[in-house]
Amino acid sequence: MLVLLAGSHFLDGIQSVLSGTARGCGWQKIGALINLGAYYLFGIPAGVILAFVYHLGGKGLWLGITLALFAQALLLLIVTLPTNWEKRGKEGS
Repeated sequence: MLVLLAGSHFLDGIQSVLSGTARGCGWQKIGALINLGAYYLFGIPAGVILAFVYHLGGKGLWLGITLALFAQALLLLIVTLPTNWEKRGKEGS
């Protein structure tokens, strides 16, 4: 269980930075949709299936949360990477 906890904390750190970047760039709506999709459409169903169908119990629920964090970080990274930071910096000035 400790490995899952460590992995989720690592992914949460990455997700937090990318979420803050999205919020700072004015992409609140995109961030909210990614958050909704990652947790409610992917993470919770995955956790329930792992916990109750595959009989992993609490580990399955936590693995669902960890998978949601991974999905959220990945989607936010996909949104953030193509950003032209030189152009964004000049827009703010």
